Amino acid sequence: MIATQAKLVYQLNKYYNERCQTRKAAIAKTIREVCKVVSDVLKEVEVQEPRFISSLSEIEARYEGMEVIAPNEFEVVLYLNQMGVFNFVDDGSLPGCAVLKLSDGRKRSMSLWVEFITASGYLSARKIRSRFQTLVAQAVDKCSYRDVVKMVADTSEVKLRIRERYVVQITPAFKCTGIWPRSAAQWPMPHIPWPGPNRVAEVKAEGFNLLSKECYSLTGKQSSAESDAWVLQFTEAENRLLMAGCRKKCLSVLKTLRDRHLELPGQPLHSYHMKTLLLYECEKHPRETDWDESCLGDRLNGILLQLISCLQCRRCPHYFLPNLDLFQGKPHSALEAAAKQTWRLAREILTNAKSLDKL
Repeated sequence: MIATQAKLVYQLNKYYNERCQTRKAAIAKTIREVCKVVSDVLKEVEVQEPRFISSLSEIEARYEGMEVIAPNEFEVVLYLNQMGVFNFVDDGSLPGCAVLKLSDGRKRSMSLWVEFITASGYLSARKIRSRFQTLVAQAVDKCSYRDVVKMVADTSEVKLRIRERYVVQITPAFKCTGIWPRSAAQWPMPHIPWPGPNRVAEVKAEGFNLLSKECYSLTGKQSSAESDAWVLQFTEAENRLLMAGCRKKCLSVLKTLRDRHLELPGQPLHSYHMKTLLLYECEKHPRETDWDESCLGDRLNGILLQLISCLQCRRCPHYFLPNLDLFQGKPHSALEAAAKQTWRLAREILTNAKSLDKL
């Protein structure tokens, strides 16, 4: 048994050094190329409208605010200033979303974003995005990369297609630190020892982001009040939770397997599903020794089996917001195909570690 485990860990490390590192290097190269174009577009936007200041910055060879959705699909979060005069309200009526409401009607004129406030005092995510979309469209025509970049049509999101190969979504957002959403109040579960009180305090202080984008739970039934809502995002909190042990290596292997074998019609699986299931696996295995390099094979198998279960049940709850289903709106046939393909992968890795050479 131990020999089998050791063999799997050896093969996984080999896979990590060959396949995962190659994927990382290719994505890093793409990010540099994409960020040059996006920075140029955002510089033009800022000239027209100084309230939209580019927050895309390179820190130690990493771009702050850049998320990899897939090897050719990215999201840049553009942090806006001065949320000041608004109260954050999440009463759970819109899973995964919250609204920003004027704390006092008399403060309306004091807001930097006065023309985007609705009659009932909400700061409208949709109105800000619509204005931003117009500015980006103008900037694309003026910027020095105009021959290789164009707006993606037929969407309320701000999306650019670069060199006909990459798609980048630029999402206006507010950073919320020092508060924690009521809809995530159940975290951490009292009976689960991971991640421990100190790390919990760090994560909650890190806060979350409010994004101006289409919400999972709203697609197809958007009333105007709902489209004014902001989407909750916990990237920094999630990354902080995954820092120790072999967690990041495990995520890298999962993302690489997804890119190579689970890129299926209907887009049932994104790397964010992998990250979410990894967080749940951390709760199931709360001891740091469970995340030693020697346990990499066990943790990977556990996550793949959990993924199959979620795909078969057609439900994948968000880690911090369990009322939000990350499979909502995905075609059932796509989830079924993904379950079968994940089962094939898991079986192959479990029964023959050397198969990783071919995967």
